[in-house]
Amino acid sequence: MSEPVNPEIAEKLKQLETKFKNSGQDLGSYLDGLLHDRYLTYWDYIHLDTLLSLQIPRTHFPDEEIFITYHQITELYFKLIIHELKQIIDDKLQNAAFFTAKLDRVNRYFRVLINSFDVMIKGMDRDQFLKYRMSLLPASGFQSVQFRLIEIYCTPLVNLVNTKERDQFSEQDPLGEVFEHLYWKSGATDAETGEKTLTLKQFEYRYTPRMMRIAKQVQHSTIFHKYHELPEKEQNNVHLIEALRTFDTNVNINWLLMHMGAAYRYLNRDKGEVLATGGTNWKSFLPPSFQRIMFFPNLWSDEEKENWGQQWVTHQFNTKQ
Repeated sequence: MSEPVNPEIAEKLKQLETKFKNSGQDLGSYLDGLLHDRYLTYWDYIHLDTLLSLQIPRTHFPDEEIFITYHQITELYFKLIIHELKQIIDDKLQNAAFFTAKLDRVNRYFRVLINSFDVMIKGMDRDQFLKYRMSLLPASGFQSVQFRLIEIYCTPLVNLVNTKERDQFSEQDPLGEVFEHLYWKSGATDAETGEKTLTLKQFEYRYTPRMMRIAKQVQHSTIFHKYHELPEKEQNNVHLIEALRTFDTNVNINWLLMHMGAAYRYLNRDKGEVLATGGTNWKSFLPPSFQRIMFFPNLWSDEEKENWGQQWVTHQFNTKQ
């Protein structure tokens, strides 16, 4: 004699039957699939074997595996950041609490990346790096499209224009025209000849259509716009404002300062500097005080804008004392 069905199980089966009936599906077929399905394992769920097979050094230097792994981890965090930004952009509630909660997640991800950058600054042998980096030409972290997408999702393209030309553009200008003057392009272009590096040419060929498509999608709904669409009371929420300012600082100052630290550790020398793998002019491209990129310029005072990223200059001065 079979045991009676647990009332809780019976109720769940009834709910499932209703669910699948409403969708035009047959519950019995799904239960058959569940009977034949094998148990899920951790390694299958996260595709562990595949994940661990993606670190493929191009040289025999042991520290190259650190370099590859850290960059892959960074890109995974960028994916999480974009995941949160898209939820803010898609949100229709106009609620500061939701906005702030998502930004707190983003700031947490960036904090992990910033705090872990010692893996790059101190965690590799300098002599090994200067040798195996030559096998990476012309690839460069400059070609991280996810970081560029983070910028595009966050603020109008005009706020990303090279600082010397920013006043010449507005949000009313065609996106394609503004896009050609984004600040990062100048970092991989010869100032005298105007010739683009191969690194930039590769990047533009591979990703310009995607970046332009997304720029058009969010032209009037970036994180900047979503904030300004909030009711005035929600805009004045102190926690939201602090989260936005922290985000701006994390991306456009602290993250760049970490890269400056790595560049000085590996590429700087007494008689000139070693060129970056992509041929980028890192000394003029990376310092936040030079580009003064701000996602939310209206949240900063004139004095704060004037001193944007100056801690890098102060740090370098103090280091040399």
